[in-house]
Amino acid sequence: MVLMRGMDLPLRAIREQIAAAIDIIVQQSRMRDGTRKIESVSEVCGMEGDTILMQEIFNYKTLGQLDSNGKFKGMFQSTGIKPLCLDKIRENGVAVNDEWFQ
Repeated sequence: MVLMRGMDLPLRAIREQIAAAIDIIVQQSRMRDGTRKIESVSEVCGMEGDTILMQEIFNYKTLGQLDSNGKFKGMFQSTGIKPLCLDKIRENGVAVNDEWFQ
């Protein structure tokens, strides 16, 4: 959007602003059965050179089975990584259990 406005900012500066402004990215996808599922929850960790660094915290794993309604069964699983912004999340009043990240 910055580039579309004609602002003359270097791409690296734009990426640094994005990395500083966003803590968590939630990716939603449409599954083959037509339902939408949260597929991945990732944390933005900062920058390395010109690259925004991210680490996946949770992902959705389909079990390859259908339920009685013909929808795919699945579950969220932790990657075992605790987000760096966990304290910030808790400071904002969100109750987070450390066991979620095991």
